[in-house]
Amino acid sequence: MISVVQLTKHFSIGRKTIVAVDHLDFRVVPGEVYGLLGPNGAGKTTTLWMILGVLRPTSGYAEIDNLRSTDHPDLVKSRIGVVSASAGVYPWLTPRETLRYCADLYDVPSADVAPQLQRISRLLGLTEFIDQRCSTLSTGQKQRVNLARALIHDPQIMLLDEPTRGLDVLGSKVIFDYVRHLRSVGKAIIVCTHRLDEAQRLCDRFGLLHRGRLTHEGTLGQLQQLTGCKSLTDMFLQVAQDDPHDRELTP
Repeated sequence: MISVVQLTKHFSIGRKTIVAVDHLDFRVVPGEVYGLLGPNGAGKTTTLWMILGVLRPTSGYAEIDNLRSTDHPDLVKSRIGVVSASAGVYPWLTPRETLRYCADLYDVPSADVAPQLQRISRLLGLTEFIDQRCSTLSTGQKQRVNLARALIHDPQIMLLDEPTRGLDVLGSKVIFDYVRHLRSVGKAIIVCTHRLDEAQRLCDRFGLLHRGRLTHEGTLGQLQQLTGCKSLTDMFLQVAQDDPHDRELTP
């Protein structure tokens, strides 16, 4: 389970303090896909990096299975798989070599590596290009390699940051199928995205993030009842209209 409690992050730029994440509270249980949604700059990626233990919070904390990221960063990282659109692949390695390398980093027992690699290859359709250099792969194929290496150590927690960025319809479908599979086997999943139409099809619950604050949270039905809006896009437009700073910027 993922628990986020009053999670806050400030950045100092000269004499100015930027509040990137502002007292977030939410939980994600096994078998649930939680959409942490917001426009670019809302604080989504900063939140993920604090959950992972890469960034230290200014205050508050994140826990993975009752382990605080700040107290047990290595243990927390070992229990999480991360998929990011900004992550690259090693161009001179093949997908097979990449996955074996990542398995070694995560201390996957040597006897388990081959069966795990075979299972993931079937799941994500890597077989036809698993021994090609990654430099020869398409964008969609490289993203499949990213998905595979996030699963190589069989983590119970998955963090996906803009996983469909740069992908076409078929590439995005691979992501959707991947997330549905993760849900079916009981993973706790956070999907961060600004593509609200995709999130609406994929997630069980949503947290709407605006300027680092969680403005609304719930299932789609709960949010529709709360806001009076039918779509997530309309909900975000309503939030922006209610923000005095955003109204000042509106031409």
